[in-house]
Amino acid sequence: MLYRLKTDFRLSIITLLGISALLGISPFAVMRFAQGNMLAGIVDTTIMLAIMAGMIYAWITGDTARTGLAMAIIACAGAVTVGAVVGEPGLFWLYPCLVTSFFLTESRYAIVINLAAVITLMVHGVAFSSTIQMWSFSATAVVVSCCAYVFAHRNENQRERLEHLATIDPLTGVKNRRSMDEELAMAAASAARTGISYALVLLDIDHFKKINDAHGHSVGDDVLTEMVALIEQNIRKSDQMFRFGGEEFVLLMSGVDETGLRAVMHNLQHIMHKFLKHPGGKVTASFGVALLKDGETPDNWLARADEALYKAKASGRDQIVYADDMAAQEPAPETA
Repeated sequence: MLYRLKTDFRLSIITLLGISALLGISPFAVMRFAQGNMLAGIVDTTIMLAIMAGMIYAWITGDTARTGLAMAIIACAGAVTVGAVVGEPGLFWLYPCLVTSFFLTESRYAIVINLAAVITLMVHGVAFSSTIQMWSFSATAVVVSCCAYVFAHRNENQRERLEHLATIDPLTGVKNRRSMDEELAMAAASAARTGISYALVLLDIDHFKKINDAHGHSVGDDVLTEMVALIEQNIRKSDQMFRFGGEEFVLLMSGVDETGLRAVMHNLQHIMHKFLKHPGGKVTASFGVALLKDGETPDNWLARADEALYKAKASGRDQIVYADDMAAQEPAPETA
C-alpha cells in the first residue's frame, strides 16, 4: 500500500482527496441535517460518497487517469452546487478544488473544469451579495488556478526528470535493471492473461575487459553505445532493451515464435559481426535466449536465459544458445 502511494503520485492525491472528503465534509453534512437543511445535507453527503467511491475504484483498478478526471469534475461541480445552495459560505469550498484539479488530471482538462466552475457560479449569481464581490471572487479564483497550474506543471516536469534518472542508464540511454524487473513482471502477467508469447535475450560482450584494458574506458564506452544503437536499429519498436549491468544487456521481445526468434537472433549476430568494431578488431557477443513458459515466474525465466548465456560463453563465446535446446539435450531421468 505504502509502495503504491510512493510510486504513484496521482493515486496519492486521489487518496488524500478521499480522506479529506471523509474528514472535512462529513461533519458539515451532519450539521446540515441537524439544522434541518436537508438539501445541503444531501448535497454534502453525495459529494463525499462520490469522492470516496472514486478513491476505492482507483485503488482497485489502478486507473488513476480517468478516476482523477472524474474526481476533479465531481469536486468542482460539488463546490459549485454547495455555493449555489448554501450561498456565500459555500464559496470557500471551491478554492481547494481549483488547486486539486491540476493534480488530479491533465492541465488542459483542469483549466476547462476550473473555468466552467467559476463561470457557472457567476452566471447563477445567487451566492454573491454584490457585483463587486462576484468579480473579486472570480479574480482570486483565476489567480489561484494560475498559481496551481504553474506549481503542478513544474512538479510534473521534476517528477518526469527524476523518473528518467531512476529508470534510464545514463551512458547508453536504454532502461536500467529496475525498469527491466518491472517490465518482466508485466510481460509475465500479460502472457498469462492474453497468451502472447515473450522472449528474453541476455547478451554479453565478449572479452570486454580486454577492450577496456588495452584501449581505455572511453573506447569501451563507445563500444557499448554503438552496440546499443546498432541493435535498436534492427529490432522492432515494441521490443525493449535494458542494461543489465556492465557489458551485459537484456532484450525483451513480444509476439515471437521459435522460428522467428531464431531468425532475429541470427540477423543480430550477423549485423554485429559486420559493423561492430573497436581499434583492436571486431566485437562479438554471446547470447542466451529463453522463451517464456506457461506460468513461469520472471525470476525463473531470467535464470534460464542466464544459464543459456553461461553455456554460450563456456562454449567458446560468440555463440547463441537457446534454453529450450539445453532442456531438450538433458538426459531423461532414469526409471526403475
